[in-house]
Amino acid sequence: MKRVKLNYFTKTKWKKRLMTAAGAMLLAGVILGTPGKAEAAQPHSSYWYPDTLLEWSPATDKDAAFNRGTVKLQKDRFLGEIVNPNAKPEAKVIALSSMFPSTSGAPSQGSEKFHTYTFSFWQYIDKLVMWGGSAGEGLIVSPSADVIDAAHKNGVSVYGTVFLPQTEHGGKLEWMHDLLQQREDGTFPVADKLVEAARYYGFDGWFINQETQGASKEDAADMQRFLAYLQKIKGSELEIIWYDSMINEGNIKWQGALTDKNQMFFQNGTQRVSDSMFLDFRWQYKDEVNGKYDYVTPYLNSPMKANELGRSPYDLFAGIDVEANGYEGSYNWPILFPDGKKATTSLGIYRPDWAFNSSETNEQYMDKEEMFWVGPGGNPSVGTTADLDGAKAGDPYAWRGIAYDIADKSVISGTEFITHFNTGNGHMFAVNGKVMREKDWSNRSLQDILPTWRWISESGGTGKALTPDFDYTKSYYGGSSLKVTGDLSSDNPTQVKLYKTNIPVAATTELSLIYQDNAAVEGAVQIGVSFSDAPEETVFFQPKKWTTAGDEGSWKEGSVQLNKYKGRTISSISLKFVSSKPVAGYEAFIGELAVTQKQDKAKQPKVVTGLKVTENDFRDGIYGDARLAWEAPKDGSDVQYYQVYRVKPDGAYELMGMTGNTVYYVPEMKRLNKETATKMVVIPVNRQYEQGKPASVTFNWPAYPKPIAAFEADRTLIAPGESVQFTDKSSEVTEGWVWSFPGGEPSSSTEQNPKVTYKEEGSFEVTLKAVNEVGEDVVKRQMITVTKEAAGGVSDLALGKKATASSYVNEKEAPPFALDGDDKTKWCAVGDAPHTLTVDLGAEHKISEFVIKHAEAGGEAAAFNTRSFRIQLSMDGENWTDSVQVTDNAKGVSKHAIALTSARYARLVVEKPTQGGDTAARIYGFEVMGLK
Repeated sequence: MKRVKLNYFTKTKWKKRLMTAAGAMLLAGVILGTPGKAEAAQPHSSYWYPDTLLEWSPATDKDAAFNRGTVKLQKDRFLGEIVNPNAKPEAKVIALSSMFPSTSGAPSQGSEKFHTYTFSFWQYIDKLVMWGGSAGEGLIVSPSADVIDAAHKNGVSVYGTVFLPQTEHGGKLEWMHDLLQQREDGTFPVADKLVEAARYYGFDGWFINQETQGASKEDAADMQRFLAYLQKIKGSELEIIWYDSMINEGNIKWQGALTDKNQMFFQNGTQRVSDSMFLDFRWQYKDEVNGKYDYVTPYLNSPMKANELGRSPYDLFAGIDVEANGYEGSYNWPILFPDGKKATTSLGIYRPDWAFNSSETNEQYMDKEEMFWVGPGGNPSVGTTADLDGAKAGDPYAWRGIAYDIADKSVISGTEFITHFNTGNGHMFAVNGKVMREKDWSNRSLQDILPTWRWISESGGTGKALTPDFDYTKSYYGGSSLKVTGDLSSDNPTQVKLYKTNIPVAATTELSLIYQDNAAVEGAVQIGVSFSDAPEETVFFQPKKWTTAGDEGSWKEGSVQLNKYKGRTISSISLKFVSSKPVAGYEAFIGELAVTQKQDKAKQPKVVTGLKVTENDFRDGIYGDARLAWEAPKDGSDVQYYQVYRVKPDGAYELMGMTGNTVYYVPEMKRLNKETATKMVVIPVNRQYEQGKPASVTFNWPAYPKPIAAFEADRTLIAPGESVQFTDKSSEVTEGWVWSFPGGEPSSSTEQNPKVTYKEEGSFEVTLKAVNEVGEDVVKRQMITVTKEAAGGVSDLALGKKATASSYVNEKEAPPFALDGDDKTKWCAVGDAPHTLTVDLGAEHKISEFVIKHAEAGGEAAAFNTRSFRIQLSMDGENWTDSVQVTDNAKGVSKHAIALTSARYARLVVEKPTQGGDTAARIYGFEVMGLK
């Protein structure tokens, strides 16, 4: 997506970049001996090139079943009360979000990481595009199952991406021709597969972005025919979204408007070509001084153009680029959302995942996310930009929050609603108040429908209102709860407005609440509802009786009947916190809030059938994962989730995860107490979170292994009197260590990580014996060189030297940039691995260590760090010897000490360029350390 130079409301130069939190770079030396490592059976979401998509079939893709969404799109989404008077109800929003750090390696059903992009402001968007695709990984990206589920639960359509990149980013015109290939009968095979994939996985269509330069007018006509064919075969349940890039002549020329040049990809006479168009970001800009460009006028003419074509202007989404600057940027809100008038078009947001990518902690992410969507006032009902800080107060181009201009929507209708304020991640997982998992997790499929308004907290007196937020220390069900804090007294009874609803009240309708707090007086929390016939009035209810709930009775549960209000419709739900006596530092944790029908009890699910382990992988004899599959219970219409447990040797149940699917991947489990077998249990859970009967299956562990000895040294070339730190890297089953250091002090050790001093010059051997009750393993190497020549330290012999490579993307990412000492420049090669980088040191040198700076060292995602590589040395540049071989690197900076070796040439051979499927090598530094 092309940027243009800004003009009248910001002079910042926009630069496309990926913002990632840089991880700590730990010391790594040479590892002698390597513990075994199995490749995990972790399923990943799908990505393809056009030709590989043609070969894809769910029947042969073993990950396919894990990538299916299980939540149907909620189509009864409604607008209801508009809390911000500035909001434009006619405008829609599409978000182009990168839901994972990279196209490849995206787990299908969540992960064991807490800090992940658990987007939750669904109420402000209508469509979500899972943005992705790259020349080195794949161009066609389908949404992962957890993204599909979370979006659909909130009534948001979700789309895959077809991305044909610019040539400077590795794009190839042949890929576009592969996409547009036709059969003799005029049909398009790739279009057929796009529809097949969307229907199988359960998402809602495709976003098509063609930015590869060099296409012809006939290519443009072929693209139009391709889109028209998609319209013909996709049915009404799928949509096609086109990005404003290619024009009718075939070249790439972003319009920032609907014009005569791009309308052929939107509407062709009476033929609908695409269902929506994302307009490039330049619609905002006009050179008021020199008149060199004017994109504003064509944009303002776009609604009329759409009407002439028989289309709605709100099928056009004016894009804003927030990837680099987020809410710190300036945007032309006045022409998109003019005061006192309807919105000009709908809004498109490119990379709102900025809030996550620019954050180092989950707390920071949540704060930025709230500012992004709600605005600086922290209240979605705020109606003025005067709430902005400092110089931006009243600035019409400053960020005021999406809620300022976009009316929130809700899907909470029907007769039942239950939430546990589960954000879809946590440091633990509780089931009915009992912690069943104590490890980090994330899974967007499990995210509840979260509060519509974040936050509207109002004091009914003179005191300050309490503060609501999410909390990850306590949960009734899931990994989080709603926490409300502050000093509570009769001066500040606080109403927290939470949900927009459309729930009809019957004679059996019941409100219920589960919470805990630190107030001495029971019943400090009341449930409030407003009705559609009197939305400004909130009626509060306090249960007459509270009973204990949860593990050890630490939660309180109460309910009230609404039969008195039969025939009315609940339009909002609130909570109110009151106390007749002052409570300093009041804290309340809301574990469940529900509207149910007393006579409409969900059926207890029956046991699942056919439970089996379809695949196991084991690592080091003590780690194992499992793919499970089962059949849904008969008459399982009320089943919402399946809980998957591991039964420990002591009989305790540990929750491994939950899914709405009938397949589940259990991540690596550690073997406990040398167990020989592990039982897995699957329990269905109904829509009211009641468990059914369990089913179990057992898998066997391999024989308990003897250790594999391995170690690393922080350096191998030292001066007399200096020390070497040895670090044990033996397999985890090691129970004892026996070291031998001839020529060193000490000369032997049984410590795990000894430090040894060498006083005399020479070359010395190191031996490690790793032992356990099963057996032992020995590794021995001639590796420590002690010489007076090392007294001055070692230097980077490769700095500024001549470098060649097997390939490189362009002159700005050529081989010399890996040797320039600048962590902001890199050598980048695309295409199939292996990729090689060769350095001529200019003369023979004694080499002791290599330092490689991978993608993360340059600010890119850790997913792009080189996974597998070799380092070779040569005297003549023709005959090579392996000095280092690494198969499982994940670090941003890796260090590799070797026994002192003479060579003139060094070569880095990149065999697996990234942690996932991206085939592009990214090396920000290749240092060859040794004696000058």
